[in-house]
Amino acid sequence: MTKFEELNDFISNKMRMSHIYQPVMLKTLLSQGGSAPITTIALSLLSKDQSQLDYYQHITKTMVGKVLTKNRGITERLGDEYHLKGFDELSQEQVDELIMLCEEKIDGYIEKRGKAIWSHRTQSSGYISGTVRYEVLKRAKHRCELCGISAEVKAIEVDHIRPRNKGGE
Repeated sequence: MTKFEELNDFISNKMRMSHIYQPVMLKTLLSQGGSAPITTIALSLLSKDQSQLDYYQHITKTMVGKVLTKNRGITERLGDEYHLKGFDELSQEQVDELIMLCEEKIDGYIEKRGKAIWSHRTQSSGYISGTVRYEVLKRAKHRCELCGISAEVKAIEVDHIRPRNKGGE
């Protein structure tokens, strides 16, 4: 059996999935010449994670977009798009300089705050084995136990009865 036949058979017939992770990783490796850094694979997974996209769309509309539009008047929202007011008045050199200033602000903030800026996310995160995840989802009939939406409609998370940051497993 050739490598193509082996991979084709695995992807077509043998791959068992509780999420999109395996085909996304394989697609990334195939499109990157057979190898890719973990960060590249993680970014590929992130690009397919609708729940993360929904989360950051919410953040954009209700927090950062609101501040830059209503409070500061730097941007404007037209439908589902934000526009930087006066962008057409900037030269490419000015755009590049402003991008560099933004990068410096980001780097300075991260340096000042350190890992604390992400600690709210890592307190309760951690690996949940595929077996445990599958059993929890099977028990819940592959639906969110809060709102009832199916895992086929939207990516759902496996929660804990007692959160990890409160001592749960």
